[in-house]
Formats: sequence, structure tokens, C-alpha cells
Amino acid sequence: MANIAAQRIKREFREVVTSEEVQRCAIKLELVNDSFTELRGEIGGPPDTPYEGANYVLEIKVPETYPFNPPKVRFVTKIWHPNISSVTGAICLDILKDQWAAAMTLRTVLLSLQALLAAAEPDDPQDAVVARQYKEKNDLFRLTARHWGAAYAGGPDRNSDFENKIRRLLDMGVEEHKARVALSSYDWDLERATEQLFS
Repeated sequence: MANIAAQRIKREFREVVTSEEVQRCAIKLELVNDSFTELRGEIGGPPDTPYEGANYVLEIKVPETYPFNPPKVRFVTKIWHPNISSVTGAICLDILKDQWAAAMTLRTVLLSLQALLAAAEPDDPQDAVVARQYKEKNDLFRLTARHWGAAYAGGPDRNSDFENKIRRLLDMGVEEHKARVALSSYDWDLERATEQLFS
């Protein structure tokens, strides 16, 4: 890795690890394989959102051309959010693409992602199915996002009605994550989800 990038990342890494503000926001950063090109981030779900109480793991890959190009970031933890792919964890956020500036830091990225959890942009979605639910059935979206937080990110409460529907699909031989995705995508309508899975 180019020296400028390595020095800059070491400094930013220290900045995140020692920042009280970052720790208050339940944000963590650690090295993967003692390499500054691959990092593991973690952000806590913000208060008063369906993600509250859950912790989301991020994969952060820093390019040789950093800080002139943004880090590549994706959610490792599965999440139900209009701007994050429920399949791949890819993120739709302007600062990770064309709005990146060399003055931005890993701290900026982590805080921006946490802010994105609190303020989705459904008109610029990464996941159209989630965005549609967010816009058309927001209460159901919030229940689904909270359920995914409980199922994948250690969040506080599982929805027993949702769990029963998932169990019904498991009994039919459907793998758990596929069952959860189908039900979430079809607004927890068991009949429609079953049709989609077995068509």
C-alpha cells in the first residue's frame, strides 16, 4: 500500500478508536489481519429507529488510492433498509461514490452510515422492494426492520407472528433466510411468499 494511504489510515484508525464521541455513538473499528487495507467496522442502531439496540458489522476495504478515492464499504450483517441491499449489503450513499472528498475520513464514513440508518433516502434506493415498503407501508417496514435487527444483529425484540410464519416455511423445507426474505418482500403475506418460493 502506498505510504501516504497507510499513514493516513493509521492516523484515522487511532482517531476513531480514541474518540469519545464515536464510542458514545456505539461505533467501533478494528483491523483485519493487522492490515490497514481491510477493516471491520461496527455501528450501533441509532435511538428511536427500528435499528435501535442492534449492532451492524461492516466490511471496509481501503484502496491504494485512498484518500483520493473512497473506501469500499458494505454491510456484513443483514439489514432491512431502503439504501442497503438486503442481499449483498451494498450501500447507496453519495459519499461512498461521487460525493467523496479527500478531506473525509473513516470517522465521517461510520457516522454517515449511522445517520443513514436514522434517515433513509427511499427515493434513491439500493433495494427497491424495501424502499417501496418504506414509502407505502411504513409501519410494516418498521416492524420488518426491527425483526431483521433481532434476527441478524442482536436487536431486542422478535415478532412472534413473523416467527410463526417463518416456521411454517421452514416446515416446508425452505431455508430460514430465504423464508425471511420472501415474507419480508411480500409484506408478511404467507400465501404470496409461499407462491413466490415454490413457483
